[in-house]
Amino acid sequence: MRATRRVRFEWGTRTFLMGIVNVSPDSFAGDGESSAEGALEKARRMVGEGADIIDIGGESTRPGSSPISVDEEAERVLPAVHAIRSRLEVPISVDTYKYDIAVAALEEGADIINDIWGLKQEPRLADLAANYGAGMLLMANQRDVSPNHDVEFDDVVHVVIEDLARASGEATARGVPAEHIIIDPGIGFGKTQPQNLTLLRRLRELRCLGYPVLVGTSRKSVLGHVLQLPASERLEATAATVALAIERGADVVRVHDVKQMWRVCRVADAVVRG
Repeated sequence: MRATRRVRFEWGTRTFLMGIVNVSPDSFAGDGESSAEGALEKARRMVGEGADIIDIGGESTRPGSSPISVDEEAERVLPAVHAIRSRLEVPISVDTYKYDIAVAALEEGADIINDIWGLKQEPRLADLAANYGAGMLLMANQRDVSPNHDVEFDDVVHVVIEDLARASGEATARGVPAEHIIIDPGIGFGKTQPQNLTLLRRLRELRCLGYPVLVGTSRKSVLGHVLQLPASERLEATAATVALAIERGADVVRVHDVKQMWRVCRVADAVVRG
């Protein structure tokens, strides 16, 4: 099944890996790159380790982080996109909810818009994806319900499915082909820690929407909540959630540690997909 104008993913055949390249100095994982060359070298290493997609982000989305200006985000993201696109053939995803950044990144050769707000803040991102033939990654983000606090929902899975149905419906109404859409339940975005675990437990229910599912748990606070460990010591916990997500139907996993998670994916795929 095609995911963008240039990229074809055969969903269901195996789990695909999205490698995270942060170009923000305040990344919660402490792995931000300060230059385009640094981002390129990280991307090159990740591709060598098995990454299928490189996701470039210039604004920290950790809880409590502050938005940055379009100009500042452009200074961080666009040189990295240019450097990676000019040297590597790997599909590039740009993690942004800002229209101007998305336009510029697509012009530089990005393939996918990764919108953590699921078109809530900038619906015109779907117009861009349609016009450029780009992929559209839509997240269920509940931080708008209560920006400073996680919210107790009666049924978080129902809330997430409704949110993703809204976002994907908006995208297709604006011309994005259904086969260009990927959905993300938004682990850690406006949910309590028990709700994050519930989403993982009931991940298969998202398949009712008919779209490939991406899961991002890498080094996140939900893992620290369980283990009481900092982000730098959550590798094994990430591996556990990646394997469980694959068993529950994930098509893509978004990770910091590509080498280790590639191995996890291959073993999990051998068991789950045969």
